[in-house]
Amino acid sequence: METRTLGSLTVSALGLGCMGMSEFYGQGDDRESVATINAFLDAGGTLLDTADMYGPFTNEQLVGGAIAGRRDGVVLATKFGNERREDGSWVGINGRPEYVRAACDASLQRLGVDHIDLYYQHRVDKTVPIEETVGAMAELVQAGKVKHLGLSEASADTVRRAHAVHPIAALQTEYSLWEREPETKIFPVLAELGIGFVPYSPLGRGFLTGQLRSEEDFAEDDFRRHSPRFHGENFTRNLELVDRVTGLAREKGCTPAQLALASLLAQGEHIVPIPGTKKRERLRENLGAVDVELSAGDLALLDELAPAGAAAGARYPNMGTIDV
Repeated sequence: METRTLGSLTVSALGLGCMGMSEFYGQGDDRESVATINAFLDAGGTLLDTADMYGPFTNEQLVGGAIAGRRDGVVLATKFGNERREDGSWVGINGRPEYVRAACDASLQRLGVDHIDLYYQHRVDKTVPIEETVGAMAELVQAGKVKHLGLSEASADTVRRAHAVHPIAALQTEYSLWEREPETKIFPVLAELGIGFVPYSPLGRGFLTGQLRSEEDFAEDDFRRHSPRFHGENFTRNLELVDRVTGLAREKGCTPAQLALASLLAQGEHIVPIPGTKKRERLRENLGAVDVELSAGDLALLDELAPAGAAAGARYPNMGTIDV
């Protein structure tokens, strides 16, 4: 697989989001998830993305077990900041320096590694100056526990302030054909500062695959049941967007998922999407996106079919945790 650069960190052009293997998207299968991680690495993928809150805590353990014996071929990314208890209950967003240090040590133990390649602040704690949080993260770099720093869902101003304290390698934010806000607000700052961009949910939480046609397609414990974009009139309107994308994919001889990922890869060499899956079949499909070639005409048509702001409904039930 071709490689790309996030700041000074070299990674595969596509990463693998591991969240859904442990939570949020219905029941998982640990054996199949481990097989999927290994298939990704066998295919030349390197970037694995997890977080302490996934599970909570169990996803890091799953990923750590899967990469045991092949750590050298992995660029391991995890996150802190969305604080949860063992029972899954929510504590809040925490960016206090003492928590940063404790969270890192706990992640290292669960992952079974001596360092984290890319350590993200998962959400910005608006009660703690970003300089203090990133200052604590920088201390982890100095201690050898972390190699590169990242932020997730941070505003352009926050990115600037953080980068002034310590180089930020990557910003992770939701970005896809139905969520294009970063193009105007974030991309110019990242280009100026030389920061990479890691789109999460690059397939619109699975919606852009064309496989979801009804609200009944979601399991009872699937968090999309509570997402505004997957309900009622919003669902119907968003299906129209998916059908437009599916039509172009058919013309290009690829799947809608491959077209959606290829469209993001075409936006710049600093962009590394991390589609999530817990099945090898879907992994193989997603990896095929690197072979889809899009012309300037194709990209212009996609702009018409899926313009900025086309998706109906908010990204989350509560957008108050997003730094804007």
